[in-house]
Parts: sequence; structure tokens; C-alpha cells
Amino acid sequence: MSSATENSGPSFPDSEPDDALALLGHAPGELEAVIAAHTREYRIAKGLTMTSLARRVGMSKAMLSKIENAQTSCSLSVLSRLAAALEIPVTALFRGIDSDREAVYTPAGHGAEISRRGSNVGHVYRMLGALRGQHKRLEPLLCTLTEASEVFPLFQHPGTEFLFMLDGVMRYVHGEAQYEMHAGDSLIFDGEGPHGPSELVQLPITFLTVTGYGHMQDTL
Repeated sequence: MSSATENSGPSFPDSEPDDALALLGHAPGELEAVIAAHTREYRIAKGLTMTSLARRVGMSKAMLSKIENAQTSCSLSVLSRLAAALEIPVTALFRGIDSDREAVYTPAGHGAEISRRGSNVGHVYRMLGALRGQHKRLEPLLCTLTEASEVFPLFQHPGTEFLFMLDGVMRYVHGEAQYEMHAGDSLIFDGEGPHGPSELVQLPITFLTVTGYGHMQDTL
């Protein structure tokens, strides 16, 4: 007795000669891995099973599994149908393929000393690395306060700041709130609120701050 098969919608060939890998000129495996990750990401975000997405695209579930596991190259027409089924632009499936993925290593004690508003009151800032482009939104600084430093609880800037205390003790204010910070303590806050050290309790003081800027904005 023959078994019933699931109606998978219109039938299209699963592979065609104009594969995207050849047309876009990327190394074998690189493009497939990016497409696989994005296909799975968007499918799950839309709450689709592999079976339901395969039915929408008009391909077998086995072929979709190969795409999601980077085991096959797709034609541009297959990618177009896949994007339409996921209700995204085709370009979303290639997102990140042409982006350089930078990393910046900063050895201990080698961060570049930079000037910030607190430099005028003896605060020493060392930049612990910086990326270009959109990643420039993140600014990691190592801050040191010594006998030569003064309190300055009036910093304000766009973005969100994370502070992690490494050494010493200080009282730190944000708006109307005050926190006594010891080694291992952390604080995250809206940079628009007035903030900064209000009392240097035990010197030297060292802490890490990481500021994330929502858009490309100048630091203060």
C-alpha cells in the first residue's frame, strides 16, 4: 500500500546552475555559513518549523536542512524564494558577509592615555582599545585616581555607562543617589544623569568604565 505524502506546495528545483557562491566570489563555505545562520535565525524568529518554511518556499525539508546546516550552495532564485517566504529582503541573508571583523588587543599597562573632562582634576584615563565604524560606539576606559585627584560628580554624556571597581574605595553619585564602591562592585547607569566620584575614601582608586553610545556621537 502506498503511503500518503505531505503536500509541500508548488514544486521548484532545489538547485540551479547560477549558484550565489560563484556569482558573489566568496571562499567556499563562507557564504553558506552566513546564509545558514540567518535562515535559521529568521525562521525561528517567525515561529516557523522547517516543514512549514519548506512548504512556503516550495522545496523539500531535506533541502532546507542542508541550507540551514551550510551543506549546500543556493541559487539566487532559491534565495529569492527563501527571503520572500521569510518576508525579508534577500540582502538580509547576506548580512555581515562583507564586513571586516576587527579585534583589538591591549597588553596590560599599554592603554593609550587620553584626555577627558576629569583630566583637569587629576583623573587619569587609559583607552583599552577602539574599533572603527559602528563599533566605535563602545568606549572602554581604565580610570585611576590618586592623591593628585579631586572629586568631580558632574559628568554628563549621551549613552549608557558601566563601571566596575578594581581597587580602592570611593563614593560615587548618580543623580540624587550615592554608592560606596569597593573592589568588585559595579554600577550601570544612564550617562545623561550627573555622575562621578563625590568622595575618595581609599586611594589609589582604579575602576573600569565602558560607555555604549546609541548612535555615533562625540564623547565628552
